[in-house]
Amino acid sequence: MAKLTILEYPDPRLRTIAEPVAEVTDELRNQIDDMFETMYAAPGIGLAATQVNIHKRVVTIDISEEQNEPLVLINPEFEVLDDEQEKYQEGCLSVPGFYEDVSRPQKIRLKALDYNGEAYEMVAEGLLAVCIQHELDHLNGKLFVDYLSMLKRNRIKGKLEKAHKLQEKRA
Repeated sequence: MAKLTILEYPDPRLRTIAEPVAEVTDELRNQIDDMFETMYAAPGIGLAATQVNIHKRVVTIDISEEQNEPLVLINPEFEVLDDEQEKYQEGCLSVPGFYEDVSRPQKIRLKALDYNGEAYEMVAEGLLAVCIQHELDHLNGKLFVDYLSMLKRNRIKGKLEKAHKLQEKRA
């Protein structure tokens, strides 16, 4: 396994719309293993392939405290089961150090393929539902900052661009 580089906002590659996976192969499973290693090391609870510059419809999630409930979503889709929205403070490995309230539906039905390419469905609520929606946004080239006001989004973008320039000078 290998730890991958996580792209950071405003990197334009984060806006790439991911392609559906045609076949679950050993190469894809290796990429998924690398995504889990990267996500756990970050540390995070979700990672979309787009965030590590792999433009396939693949997501890894594990919301457990012990990091022992890995969930693989290949070609995921969801439908909203309850229009009730709740605000969650979201963060993102591609927008490090920033947390903002985002409103999302609280109950969804997920359809996806698992690590072995087997189809499954599940109902997700609360944090898991929010995490799934957040990661699926990434597959569609959308970031949580897109839900924020233009003022907040520009402030975050400016601070991250400044941090990136400082990193480049040190390198």
